[in-house]
Amino acid sequence: MMTDDIVAHLQSIANADIAEHSQRFFKTCPGEYGAGDKFLGIRVPVLRNLVKQYKNAELADAIKLLHNEYHEIRLFALLLMVALYQSSKQIEQQKAIFDSYLANTKWINNWDLVDCSAHKILGHYLLDKNREVLFQLAVSNSLWERRIAMMATYTLIKHQQFEQTFALAELLLDDNEDLIHKVAGWMLREVGKIDLAAELRFLDLHYQCMPKTMLRYAIEKLPQSQRKHYLKVSTA
Repeated sequence: MMTDDIVAHLQSIANADIAEHSQRFFKTCPGEYGAGDKFLGIRVPVLRNLVKQYKNAELADAIKLLHNEYHEIRLFALLLMVALYQSSKQIEQQKAIFDSYLANTKWINNWDLVDCSAHKILGHYLLDKNREVLFQLAVSNSLWERRIAMMATYTLIKHQQFEQTFALAELLLDDNEDLIHKVAGWMLREVGKIDLAAELRFLDLHYQCMPKTMLRYAIEKLPQSQRKHYLKVSTA
């Protein structure tokens, strides 16, 4: 295992000014969604390049790194898991990464960690498989597991499979978290990029009870007249 080398490398390039900004940006104060998270202060492009540098790292390394207290080390771990998944030639290897991801959602605990990984691992693995696990995640008490469920559908959308996106968006209409409203609206908008009629059918059924944030994200790319129509009549 090379986890000690990776941690030492990341700590050696830490930047206090960037870390301070990240603490504010990712809402780490008590009562906020990222409360208590710690940052080293390393930009995402740097982490992506380092994943390439440590291309001989293994899944066990990624899992150990994912349990680290520092945000960027967990992000590195997830980028590494994505790289390992995408380079896997055997379905057994992909399943091992898929299973490890699900077993460690406790540590995938901020929106950027979810958004860089859920669709690339869970979504891809489930392309030709039963998606019940997404609905189990969607009713979790964990904000991050619910976001994982919705974000995972991004890959399904790219393959013109919209059913789970619509079903999960409907399930999450009453969710209390703005971060869930945002991702659901985002995924509905992505559906519209491929099949606008399908998105509009969903909106026509649900826009009157959609949270305002979800609706605004979903209709962001529509013509102004359509946006005004949905926002004018919405009572959410």
